[in-house]
Amino acid sequence: MRAWVLFSAVLCCLAVVGWQRSSLFHKKDFVYGLRGHPVKIYVKLHQDTPVLICMDVKHAKKEIVDPTYIWIGPNENTLTENQRINITKTGELIVKDFVEPLSGLYTCTFSYKTVKAETQEETSVKKRYDFMIFAYREPDYSYQMAVRFTTKSCLGRYNDLLFRVLKKILDNLMSDLSCHVIEPSYKCHSVEIPERGLIHELFIAFQVNPFAPGWRGTCNQSVDCEDITNNNVLQARNRIEEFFRSQADIFSHNFNKTLPAMHFVNHSFQVERLDSCRPGFGKNEGLHSNCASCCVVCSPGTFSPDVAVICQTCISIHVYGAKSCP
Repeated sequence: MRAWVLFSAVLCCLAVVGWQRSSLFHKKDFVYGLRGHPVKIYVKLHQDTPVLICMDVKHAKKEIVDPTYIWIGPNENTLTENQRINITKTGELIVKDFVEPLSGLYTCTFSYKTVKAETQEETSVKKRYDFMIFAYREPDYSYQMAVRFTTKSCLGRYNDLLFRVLKKILDNLMSDLSCHVIEPSYKCHSVEIPERGLIHELFIAFQVNPFAPGWRGTCNQSVDCEDITNNNVLQARNRIEEFFRSQADIFSHNFNKTLPAMHFVNHSFQVERLDSCRPGFGKNEGLHSNCASCCVVCSPGTFSPDVAVICQTCISIHVYGAKSCP
Protein backbone atom coordinates (compact mmCIF):
# COMPACT_ATOMS: atom_id res chain seq x y z
CA MET A 1 0.00 0.00 0.00
CA ARG A 2 2.77 2.40 0.96
CA ALA A 3 4.57 1.69 -2.33
CA TRP A 4 1.42 2.56 -4.28
CA VAL A 5 1.02 5.83 -2.36
CA LEU A 6 4.67 6.73 -2.94
CA PHE A 7 4.39 5.93 -6.64
CA SER A 8 1.25 8.10 -6.94
CA ALA A 9 3.06 10.99 -5.25
CA VAL A 10 5.91 10.72 -7.75
CA LEU A 11 3.44 10.71 -10.64
CA CYS A 12 1.74 13.81 -9.27
CA CYS A 13 5.10 15.57 -9.06
CA LEU A 14 5.86 14.64 -12.65
CA ALA A 15 2.46 15.89 -13.72
CA VAL A 16 3.29 19.28 -12.18
CA VAL A 17 6.55 19.38 -14.12
CA GLY A 18 4.67 18.58 -17.33
CA TRP A 19 2.16 21.37 -16.64
CA GLN A 20 4.98 23.84 -16.09
CA ARG A 21 6.44 23.02 -19.50
CA SER A 22 3.04 23.49 -21.09
CA SER A 23 2.57 26.88 -19.43
CA LEU A 24 6.03 27.91 -20.60
CA PHE A 25 4.95 27.23 -24.18
CA HIS A 26 2.06 29.65 -23.86
CA LYS A 27 3.90 32.53 -22.17
CA LYS A 28 4.41 35.78 -24.00
CA ASP A 29 7.84 37.18 -24.86
CA PHE A 30 9.17 33.72 -25.71
CA VAL A 31 10.67 33.26 -29.17
CA TYR A 32 11.21 29.80 -30.63
CA GLY A 33 13.65 28.82 -33.35
CA LEU A 34 12.69 27.86 -36.91
CA ARG A 35 14.39 25.07 -38.81
CA GLY A 36 16.21 26.45 -41.84
CA HIS A 37 15.17 30.08 -41.32
CA PRO A 38 16.75 32.75 -39.10
CA VAL A 39 14.27 34.44 -36.77
CA LYS A 40 14.50 38.25 -36.86
CA ILE A 41 14.16 39.93 -33.47
CA TYR A 42 14.14 43.67 -32.74
CA VAL A 43 15.16 44.84 -29.28
CA LYS A 44 14.77 48.42 -28.15
CA LEU A 45 18.02 50.01 -27.06
CA HIS A 46 18.83 49.35 -23.37
CA GLN A 47 15.96 46.86 -23.02
CA ASP A 48 16.24 43.08 -22.48
CA THR A 49 15.69 40.63 -25.31
CA PRO A 50 12.71 38.30 -25.20
CA VAL A 51 13.46 34.78 -23.99
CA LEU A 52 15.06 32.89 -26.89
CA ILE A 53 14.19 29.20 -26.85
CA CYS A 54 16.81 26.84 -28.28
CA MET A 55 14.29 24.62 -30.05
CA ASP A 56 11.30 24.89 -32.33
CA VAL A 57 7.67 24.72 -31.25
CA LYS A 58 7.38 21.10 -32.39
CA HIS A 59 10.15 19.93 -30.05
CA ALA A 60 8.89 22.14 -27.23
CA LYS A 61 5.72 20.02 -27.11
CA LYS A 62 7.66 16.79 -26.74
CA GLU A 63 9.75 15.21 -24.04
CA ILE A 64 13.48 15.50 -24.67
CA VAL A 65 16.10 12.96 -23.59
CA ASP A 66 19.52 14.25 -22.46
CA PRO A 67 19.22 17.72 -24.00
CA THR A 68 22.25 20.02 -24.27
CA TYR A 69 22.41 23.56 -25.58
CA ILE A 70 25.28 25.62 -26.94
CA TRP A 71 24.84 29.29 -27.84
CA ILE A 72 27.23 31.10 -30.19
CA GLY A 73 27.22 34.92 -30.24
CA PRO A 74 27.83 37.44 -33.04
CA ASN A 75 31.58 37.30 -32.44
CA GLU A 76 31.43 33.53 -33.15
CA ASN A 77 32.47 32.72 -29.58
CA THR A 78 30.52 30.46 -27.25
CA LEU A 79 28.30 32.49 -24.95
CA THR A 80 28.80 32.16 -21.21
CA GLU A 81 26.98 33.67 -18.26
CA ASN A 82 27.92 37.25 -17.38
CA GLN A 83 26.24 40.53 -16.41
CA ARG A 84 24.47 40.76 -19.75
CA ILE A 85 24.11 37.11 -20.79
CA ASN A 86 21.68 34.83 -18.98
CA ILE A 87 21.44 31.19 -20.14
CA THR A 88 19.26 28.69 -18.29
CA LYS A 89 19.86 24.96 -17.96
CA THR A 90 17.02 24.39 -20.42
CA GLY A 91 18.68 26.51 -23.10
CA GLU A 92 16.78 29.77 -22.81
CA LEU A 93 18.83 32.89 -23.56
CA ILE A 94 18.23 36.46 -22.42
CA VAL A 95 20.55 39.34 -23.31
CA LYS A 96 20.14 42.24 -20.89
CA ASP A 97 20.53 45.97 -21.51
CA PHE A 98 20.86 45.47 -25.26
CA VAL A 99 23.14 47.91 -27.13
CA GLU A 100 24.26 48.36 -30.74
CA PRO A 101 27.40 46.12 -30.72
CA LEU A 102 25.36 43.18 -29.38
CA SER A 103 23.39 43.05 -32.63
CA GLY A 104 24.01 40.18 -35.00
CA LEU A 105 23.57 36.45 -35.46
CA TYR A 106 22.96 34.27 -32.38
CA THR A 107 23.14 30.55 -33.12
CA CYS A 108 22.03 27.73 -30.87
CA THR A 109 22.87 24.05 -31.28
CA PHE A 110 20.34 21.79 -29.62
CA SER A 111 21.46 18.18 -29.06
CA TYR A 112 19.43 15.31 -27.67
CA LYS A 113 19.02 11.54 -27.86
CA THR A 114 16.35 9.22 -29.16
CA VAL A 115 16.12 5.90 -27.33
CA LYS A 116 14.45 2.71 -28.58
CA ALA A 117 12.58 1.31 -25.63
CA GLU A 118 12.97 -2.32 -26.71
CA THR A 119 16.76 -2.32 -27.25
CA GLN A 120 17.85 0.83 -25.39
CA GLU A 121 19.65 1.81 -28.59
CA GLU A 122 20.57 5.50 -28.52
CA THR A 123 20.89 7.91 -31.42
CA SER A 124 22.29 11.42 -31.06
CA VAL A 125 20.46 14.24 -32.87
CA LYS A 126 21.57 17.83 -33.43
CA LYS A 127 19.46 20.80 -34.48
CA ARG A 128 20.62 24.35 -35.25
CA TYR A 129 18.58 27.51 -34.83
CA ASP A 130 19.55 31.03 -35.92
CA PHE A 131 18.29 34.27 -34.40
CA MET A 132 19.14 37.63 -36.01
CA ILE A 133 18.88 40.28 -33.29
CA PHE A 134 18.89 43.99 -34.11
CA ALA A 135 18.99 46.95 -31.74
CA TYR A 136 16.47 49.65 -32.57
CA ARG A 137 15.26 52.94 -31.20
CA GLU A 138 12.17 55.03 -31.81
CA PRO A 139 12.47 57.70 -34.51
CA ASP A 140 12.79 61.29 -33.39
CA TYR A 141 9.59 63.09 -34.31
CA SER A 142 9.22 66.60 -35.64
CA TYR A 143 6.21 68.19 -37.31
CA GLN A 144 6.02 70.10 -40.56
CA MET A 145 3.21 72.64 -40.40
CA ALA A 146 1.57 75.07 -42.80
CA VAL A 147 -0.97 77.85 -42.28
CA ARG A 148 -2.35 80.75 -44.31
CA PHE A 149 -3.13 84.35 -43.40
CA THR A 150 -4.89 86.97 -45.47
CA THR A 151 -3.02 90.20 -46.10
CA LYS A 152 -3.87 93.52 -47.66
CA SER A 153 -0.96 93.38 -50.10
CA CYS A 154 2.01 91.21 -51.01
CA LEU A 155 4.17 94.30 -50.61
CA GLY A 156 5.05 96.11 -47.43
CA ARG A 157 6.69 95.47 -44.08
CA TYR A 158 3.56 94.24 -42.30
CA ASN A 159 3.89 90.78 -43.81
CA ASP A 160 7.38 90.42 -42.32
CA LEU A 161 6.12 91.76 -39.01
CA LEU A 162 3.26 89.25 -38.81
CA PHE A 163 5.64 86.44 -39.72
CA ARG A 164 8.12 87.38 -36.96
CA VAL A 165 5.41 87.88 -34.34
CA LEU A 166 3.79 84.57 -35.17
CA LYS A 167 7.10 82.72 -34.81
CA LYS A 168 7.73 84.37 -31.43
CA ILE A 169 4.24 83.45 -30.19
CA LEU A 170 4.68 79.82 -31.22
CA ASP A 171 8.14 79.58 -29.62
CA ASN A 172 6.77 80.98 -26.36
CA LEU A 173 3.83 78.58 -26.55
CA MET A 174 6.12 75.55 -26.27
CA SER A 175 9.24 76.91 -24.56
CA ASP A 176 8.65 74.80 -21.42
CA LEU A 177 8.74 71.68 -23.64
CA SER A 178 12.19 72.51 -25.05
CA CYS A 179 10.65 72.67 -28.52
CA HIS A 180 11.05 75.47 -31.05
CA VAL A 181 10.25 76.55 -34.59
CA ILE A 182 12.88 75.88 -37.24
CA GLU A 183 13.07 76.54 -40.99
CA PRO A 184 10.23 79.10 -41.03
CA SER A 185 9.33 80.61 -44.40
CA TYR A 186 6.48 82.33 -46.17
CA LYS A 187 5.38 83.39 -49.63
CA CYS A 188 2.63 85.74 -50.69
CA HIS A 189 0.19 84.64 -53.39
CA SER A 190 -2.89 86.05 -55.05
CA VAL A 191 -5.84 83.72 -54.58
CA GLU A 192 -9.13 83.94 -56.45
CA ILE A 193 -12.02 82.76 -54.28
CA PRO A 194 -15.53 82.15 -55.64
CA GLU A 195 -17.92 85.00 -54.77
CA ARG A 196 -15.11 86.86 -53.02
CA GLY A 197 -12.83 87.74 -55.88
CA LEU A 198 -9.06 88.08 -55.71
CA ILE A 199 -7.36 88.30 -52.32
CA HIS A 200 -3.77 88.11 -51.10
CA GLU A 201 -2.65 85.38 -48.74
CA LEU A 202 0.55 84.51 -46.90
CA PHE A 203 1.43 80.82 -47.21
CA ILE A 204 3.47 80.16 -44.05
CA ALA A 205 5.45 76.97 -43.43
CA PHE A 206 7.59 75.92 -40.46
CA GLN A 207 8.83 72.89 -38.59
CA VAL A 208 8.34 72.17 -34.88
CA ASN A 209 11.50 70.56 -33.50
CA PRO A 210 12.03 69.05 -30.00
CA PHE A 211 15.71 70.00 -29.73
CA ALA A 212 15.71 73.62 -28.61
CA PRO A 213 18.84 74.74 -26.70
CA GLY A 214 18.96 72.91 -23.36
CA TRP A 215 16.71 70.05 -24.48
CA ARG A 216 18.92 67.42 -22.81
CA GLY A 217 17.88 68.77 -19.43
CA THR A 218 14.37 67.42 -20.01
CA CYS A 219 15.66 63.85 -20.16
CA ASN A 220 16.90 63.65 -16.55
CA GLN A 221 19.55 61.12 -17.62
CA SER A 222 16.91 58.83 -19.10
CA VAL A 223 18.32 56.32 -21.60
CA ASP A 224 15.06 56.48 -23.57
CA CYS A 225 15.33 60.19 -24.21
CA GLU A 226 13.52 59.89 -27.55
CA ASP A 227 10.39 58.80 -25.67
CA ILE A 228 10.52 62.05 -23.69
CA THR A 229 11.33 64.34 -26.63
CA ASN A 230 8.67 62.65 -28.77
CA ASN A 231 6.08 63.20 -26.07
CA ASN A 232 7.15 66.84 -25.71
CA VAL A 233 6.91 67.59 -29.42
CA LEU A 234 3.51 65.88 -29.56
CA GLN A 235 2.30 68.21 -26.79
CA ALA A 236 3.76 71.15 -28.73
CA ARG A 237 1.89 70.03 -31.83
CA ASN A 238 -1.38 69.87 -29.90
CA ARG A 239 -0.87 73.33 -28.39
CA ILE A 240 -0.19 74.88 -31.79
CA GLU A 241 -3.22 73.19 -33.29
CA GLU A 242 -5.34 74.53 -30.44
CA PHE A 243 -3.87 78.02 -30.94
CA PHE A 244 -4.92 78.14 -34.59
CA ARG A 245 -8.29 76.63 -33.76
CA SER A 246 -8.83 79.47 -31.30
CA GLN A 247 -7.90 81.97 -34.04
CA ALA A 248 -10.57 80.49 -36.27
CA ASP A 249 -13.14 80.63 -33.42
CA ILE A 250 -12.41 84.30 -32.77
CA PHE A 251 -13.21 85.28 -36.34
CA SER A 252 -16.18 82.94 -36.69
CA HIS A 253 -17.83 84.71 -33.72
CA ASN A 254 -17.23 88.09 -35.38
CA PHE A 255 -18.80 87.28 -38.74
CA ASN A 256 -21.03 90.38 -38.61
CA LYS A 257 -18.06 92.62 -37.97
CA THR A 258 -15.41 93.73 -40.42
CA LEU A 259 -12.48 91.34 -40.38
CA PRO A 260 -8.98 92.77 -40.12
CA ALA A 261 -6.95 92.76 -43.30
CA MET A 262 -4.59 90.18 -41.81
CA HIS A 263 -6.27 87.17 -40.24
CA PHE A 264 -5.97 83.40 -40.06
CA VAL A 265 -7.62 81.51 -42.91
CA ASN A 266 -9.99 78.96 -41.41
CA HIS A 267 -9.19 75.27 -42.12
CA SER A 268 -5.76 76.17 -43.54
CA PHE A 269 -3.78 74.51 -40.74
CA GLN A 270 -1.95 71.41 -42.00
CA VAL A 271 0.48 69.15 -40.17
CA GLU A 272 2.67 66.21 -41.14
CA ARG A 273 4.93 64.16 -38.89
CA LEU A 274 8.56 63.80 -39.97
CA ASP A 275 10.79 61.00 -38.67
CA SER A 276 14.54 61.09 -38.29
CA CYS A 277 17.02 58.57 -36.88
CA ARG A 278 20.03 59.16 -34.63
CA PRO A 279 23.52 58.54 -36.10
CA GLY A 280 24.20 54.81 -36.45
CA PHE A 281 20.54 53.99 -37.12
CA GLY A 282 18.29 54.02 -40.18
CA LYS A 283 14.90 52.93 -41.51
CA ASN A 284 14.57 50.26 -44.17
CA GLU A 285 11.14 48.75 -44.74
CA GLY A 286 12.53 46.22 -47.22
CA LEU A 287 15.09 44.72 -44.82
CA HIS A 288 13.10 45.24 -41.64
CA SER A 289 9.45 44.88 -42.55
CA ASN A 290 8.66 43.55 -39.05
CA CYS A 291 9.90 46.85 -37.63
CA ALA A 292 9.29 49.18 -40.57
CA SER A 293 8.67 52.27 -38.43
CA CYS A 294 11.77 51.65 -36.27
CA CYS A 295 15.19 53.19 -36.54
CA VAL A 296 17.21 49.97 -36.78
CA VAL A 297 20.95 49.81 -36.09
CA CYS A 298 23.03 50.06 -39.28
CA SER A 299 24.42 46.64 -40.26
CA PRO A 300 28.09 45.94 -41.09
CA GLY A 301 28.96 47.50 -44.42
CA THR A 302 26.77 50.54 -43.75
CA PHE A 303 26.81 53.69 -41.60
CA SER A 304 24.69 56.73 -40.78
CA PRO A 305 26.57 59.91 -39.84
CA ASP A 306 23.66 62.26 -39.15
CA VAL A 307 19.96 62.49 -38.38
CA ALA A 308 18.80 60.96 -41.64
CA VAL A 309 16.80 57.77 -42.13
CA ILE A 310 19.17 55.92 -44.46
CA CYS A 311 22.22 53.78 -43.69
CA GLN A 312 24.83 54.52 -46.38
CA THR A 313 27.16 51.91 -47.86
CA CYS A 314 30.77 51.58 -46.61
CA ILE A 315 32.41 48.20 -47.28
CA SER A 316 35.23 48.76 -44.77
CA ILE A 317 32.83 48.74 -41.79
CA HIS A 318 32.51 45.44 -39.94
CA VAL A 319 30.51 46.50 -36.89
CA TYR A 320 26.91 47.41 -36.12
CA GLY A 321 25.89 51.00 -35.48
CA ALA A 322 28.70 52.79 -37.33
CA LYS A 323 28.46 56.58 -37.40
CA SER A 324 31.28 57.21 -39.91
CA CYS A 325 33.12 55.54 -42.78
CA PRO A 326 36.88 55.19 -42.11
